[in-house]
Amino acid sequence: MPDKDLHFTHFDAAGQAHMVDVAAKAETHRVARARGRIRMLPQTLAMIEKGGAMKGDVLGVARLAAIQAAKKSAELIPLCHPLPLTRVAVEFGIDRAASEVSIEVTTETLGRTGVEMEALTAASVGLLTIYDMCKAVDRGMAMVEISLMEKSGGKSGYWRAGGA
Repeated sequence: MPDKDLHFTHFDAAGQAHMVDVAAKAETHRVARARGRIRMLPQTLAMIEKGGAMKGDVLGVARLAAIQAAKKSAELIPLCHPLPLTRVAVEFGIDRAASEVSIEVTTETLGRTGVEMEALTAASVGLLTIYDMCKAVDRGMAMVEISLMEKSGGKSGYWRAGGA
């Protein structure tokens, strides 16, 4: 059961959606890390690993797409503040046993609001790019477990998934 003092910040007292006013917040170093995975057929994963996909270097293109998505989050999410990102790092992992590619994105800024949406948007678009580039051979791919892993900075401080 949520704490009765908690509320959705993107709604005003009348229940109307609004962009949160962050003018009075202090500028702090803010970091967020998000991840996700895309499951696929083993032969699709093999094509990605050897660079044999028809469209070229799948993970290289997905990395650039993820970075671009982080920078454009405010254009995609209506109440998301545009942020001057100071860093976007994208890493991929290959799990042959599960036939998956994982993505982990770290976003950073010096600002008045967090970079969680940028990290989550980047992870999502990175996985969508893999899907787009490989769909000709595997339309059954599935993106799973896109989630925020941790965030730091600002009034709420440090948060980590699982509370550890």
